[in-house]
Amino acid sequence: MSGTDKIKNKAEELTGKGKEAVGDATDNRDLQAEGQADQASGNLKQAGEKVKDVFK
Repeated sequence: MSGTDKIKNKAEELTGKGKEAVGDATDNRDLQAEGQADQASGNLKQAGEKVKDVFK
């Protein structure tokens, strides 16, 4: 996993956590869901990169 990809994926995950927190604070369910989706996407990308690293 390249360092750049790892940083981008972690940033996406953290952005999602922030959106979810703001959505919780403001009772904005759409923002909560968007934050959860961003977190899931970041986690999935990280897992994919780890799988690719195993097969190198």
